Order: sequence, then C-alpha cells, then structure tokens
Amino acid sequence: MTPRAVPDTPDIDFAGLSPLLALLAGAVIVLMVGLLRSRAAREHGVPFLAFSALATSLGLTIWQLDTTKPLIAGALQIDGLGTVLNLLFVGAGMATVLLSWRALAPRESAHGEFYALLLTSIAGMLVLAWSTNLVTVFLGLELLSIPLYVLCATEMRRASSLESGLKYLIVGSLGSAVFLYGLALIYGATGSTDFSGIAAANSSGDLSSDVLMLTGIGLCVVGLCFKASVAPFHQWTPDVYQGAPTPVTAFMAVATKAAAFGVFLRLFDVALIDSSLTWAPMLAALAAITIIVGNVGALGQSSLKRMLAYSSVAQAGYMLAGVVVTSELGVRATVFYLAVYLVMNLAAFAVIIARERETIHGDDIAAVEGLGVSRPVLATVMTISMLALAGIPATGGFIGKFFLISATVDGNYAWLGVVIVIGSMISLGYYLKVIAAMWMRGAPDRTTSTAVSAGPRPALAGGSDEAAALEDAELPKAHWEVVAVGVVCAVLIVAAGVVPQPLFDLVQRCGDAFTNLV
Repeated sequence: MTPRAVPDTPDIDFAGLSPLLALLAGAVIVLMVGLLRSRAAREHGVPFLAFSALATSLGLTIWQLDTTKPLIAGALQIDGLGTVLNLLFVGAGMATVLLSWRALAPRESAHGEFYALLLTSIAGMLVLAWSTNLVTVFLGLELLSIPLYVLCATEMRRASSLESGLKYLIVGSLGSAVFLYGLALIYGATGSTDFSGIAAANSSGDLSSDVLMLTGIGLCVVGLCFKASVAPFHQWTPDVYQGAPTPVTAFMAVATKAAAFGVFLRLFDVALIDSSLTWAPMLAALAAITIIVGNVGALGQSSLKRMLAYSSVAQAGYMLAGVVVTSELGVRATVFYLAVYLVMNLAAFAVIIARERETIHGDDIAAVEGLGVSRPVLATVMTISMLALAGIPATGGFIGKFFLISATVDGNYAWLGVVIVIGSMISLGYYLKVIAAMWMRGAPDRTTSTAVSAGPRPALAGGSDEAAALEDAELPKAHWEVVAVGVVCAVLIVAAGVVPQPLFDLVQRCGDAFTNLV
C-alpha cells in the first residue's frame, strides 16, 4: 500500500508573529471578561486588559525592531516599515483605550465587544503593514475595516452615530470592492500575487501600456484613496468623523490613515515601482487636489470634528506626496509625517473629548471659547496641536512638512512642494481661528446651545445659578486619563520639533523594505 503523500506546510515564524498573536489573544480575553456580571470587571478590568494586550504587542514589536524576515511562506514579512508602523498602530490603540475609558460608547455597546473590536482592527492594520502578497493585503484590509464599521455605530441611542456606521459601511464596502477588483486585474496582468513576482513581471515585460495592468492600478488607487480620505473620494469623511464616537474618530483619523499609507508604500513603491511613470503623475495630481480641497473645505466649519476631518483630507495630500516621489527619502518622509500626525491629532481630539464632557456645546467651537482662562492646560495642548498641524516651526509638524518638501524637490516634483506650502498657508485660516477662540474670547453662555455630539444631554432653559448648578451636577467631567493623553502628545509634538533626531533614526529603518527603489 502506497503511503499517502504529506502536503507541504508553510513555514510559520511564531516569534515574528508574536505582536499579532498578542493582539488577537487579547481580543478573545477582553471579549470573555466582558461577559462577567461584575460592573468593575466590565468598566475597569476590560479596558485594563485591552491596554495590557496593546502594551504586550508594543514590547514584542520593540523586541524585533531590527528584524527582517518572512513570517508565513512569504505572504507576510516583518521589516523596518512594518515594525515602525506597528508602533504607531499600537500607540494609537493605547491612547484610544484611555480616551474610551468611562466614555459613553463602551457602556452602550458592551465593554467587551467594544475593546475586542478595537484590538481586532489593530490586528488587521498589522497584517496590512506586513503584507507582501495581494491576498494578505485584502485580508488585512477587511480585518481592519469591518470592526470599524461597528465601532462607528456604538453609541446606539444617538441617530448620528448609527448613520455614521451605515455610511462608513456603504462607502467602505464600495472602496474594498473596487480595490479587490484592481488587485485581481494586476494578478491577471502579471500572473503573480507576490509583490516580488509582480515587480519582476513589471521589470521584465512591457506592462506600462497593458490595458489590464493600467486598469488594475487605477482601481487600486481609487480603493486606497477611499480608505485614506484622498479627494475626490473623501466625501464620507466629514459626516463619519462627526457622527462616530469621538474616541473612535480619533482612532480612525490616525491609525486607519497610517495603515492605508503603509499599503500605498508597499504596493506602489515596491510591487509597482517599474510602472511609476504611469501612476506617479496621477497620484501627484490627486495629492495637489486633496491639499487644496481639504484646506478650503475646513475654512467654514464650526464643528471641530468636521474641521479636523477636512484637515485629515489635506494631511492625506501631504503624505501622498511622499509616495509619489518613489525614493527612500520619500518613504521615510511619509512615515515621519505619519508619526507626528498621530500625536498632533490625538492631542486635539483629547481636548475635544474633555470639552464634550465638561460643556453642553459638544464638538462646536463654542466649547473651547475662553478655554485659556478656565482650563489653561487644555488650551495649551490644543494650541500646540493646531500650530503643529499648520506647520509652525519648533513643532513636529514643521519638521515633517519640511521633510516632505525636501523629498518632493529631490524627486523632481518641486511644484508639489510649492502646493504643500500653499496648503499650509491656507490652513492658518482655520487653525488660528481655534487658537483665537481659546485665548481671545470669553466663555459662551452655557445655556445658549444644546449642540451635542457625545450623547444625550439636558437642554437648560434658564440662565440662573440653579440651572448652572444643575448643569454642573449632570454633565460628566473630563477625567485625568483624557488630559494625560493630550499632555503627553503635546510634549511629543514639541520634542519632535526641537529634537527630531530620535524619530529620524526610527524611520531610517523603513528604507530596509525598499532596496529596489529608484
């Protein structure tokens, strides 16, 4: 009797996969603990376990900071780019856990489910950052996106939160479908799903004019532009950002964008590098349009979350410039800016969350009026964030934009560097408006607005001392962890602007994944 042949099994490096396994194991644990009847276990134990899982993943990532090796038969690879991006994902996740602790969304959706979805989404981001195969790219994208669709709708008693989740589901599904079709066409044109195989087919064959290849590239650009909020595929961003729970919005604004640009860098600057003469001008045009549309769109916003949504559109245009230049300098500039963008946005959203808990004005700009007198620490944090987003010197935002402009000039796209400067000048119109509201205006009448964005709150009709006392009694206060996130991020913003060398040294590792760049 002939023995049955044993099929070959893929080589799996469990040590390399340990940061991902820590996240997935943490998701299962917090989901189970969330089923306990103890209120303390659900409201405090679950966030603590989620934070611990993220801290474990962070430690395991640092342990392999300088490692470059395949993980699962070449479908995933740990290298400098994936490691640095995972540090950003986990850092954003840890901040989101602190911002969500004692928030409304986990209570309404059940704590275990909320934090399990958050950890699962971060695991999807890590799969994306490590992917070197078209199949794993799409798997990571879906693992990232599906939990976020649910997280956006976790304030189930608020119609705008449910609407936000539905809009993100519809638009995200459309973007995923377009992206998947593009990946299928690229596979059809090259005969390979591995990035190395696609790059080899591009370099050895004449695919620059192949209709199948060009269509696949175009569809992939459209799909990723949906995820990264690149104009003109950004229309969903303001509504979803404003409607989603603010901690979820903060997470989406920074981590999802980092994951999307990680895919941009790997797919276009590795697998499709030899077709850059075809797609680079298209991306350059999109970057310029995005910078102008995002900055102009933010000028007329009174909602801080909508303003930051349009700001994130403009910031996506800045980062896209780093992808366009197809150089190691461009890759490092993009990752550097992703890192500073993360802390700039988290600082701003921490202040918004604090004011949502302290006032009846929700995320309206009225919530921060007079903040310089009443809450100088929060006002300082928001001021540093706004100045950094505008690219003012002595902040990480200035160094990041200077790095991107240098990359565009070095890559023969100097005109795109000029657009970055023009966009930064326009952005002063809305960033300085927030600073002026905090330091140059008095606090508004607390009973003249009933705008809400963080859940149902009482609308007080009178302006008496009794009404003010009732408001103080019924409105929750900002907790120490929210203020701490803002303060830590503000310190990191200034540190990156004054002493940027440690961050330069960190992103220097990202070039290891791009040895075939032109």
